[in-house]
Amino acid sequence: MKAERIDEASLRQLVESFYASVRADDRLGPIFNDAVDDWPAHIDRLVDFWSSVMLSSGRYKGQPVPVHMAHRDRITPDLFDHWLNLWSQTTDAVMVPAAAAALQDKAQRIAESLQLALFFRLGAPPVAGA
Repeated sequence: MKAERIDEASLRQLVESFYASVRADDRLGPIFNDAVDDWPAHIDRLVDFWSSVMLSSGRYKGQPVPVHMAHRDRITPDLFDHWLNLWSQTTDAVMVPAAAAALQDKAQRIAESLQLALFFRLGAPPVAGA
């Protein structure tokens, strides 16, 4: 049965389901499994993150950009699309359509922000007189 609304219980169910898929994914699994030492603690942290983002609980106190920057050598822009596709599949499976859409929209904006932080590079300064 799909969760009718976004609340603490549905976020936990979603995060647990999603990261089970991530861990088994042939592209994302190796990166996440190498980066995460304690999956139960990581799941709790991610539930706190999504609770803060979607429910304004304020429970998440981390810094996502530095955490992702530490793994930048293994993260590519196309992996964000892959992550988002898996997120969409999972939210569609676990949540009613309106809740799934809200979570997908928020994830898209978060992914854009992280990609800008990880990959944005200013071009070379213009050459004078060119």
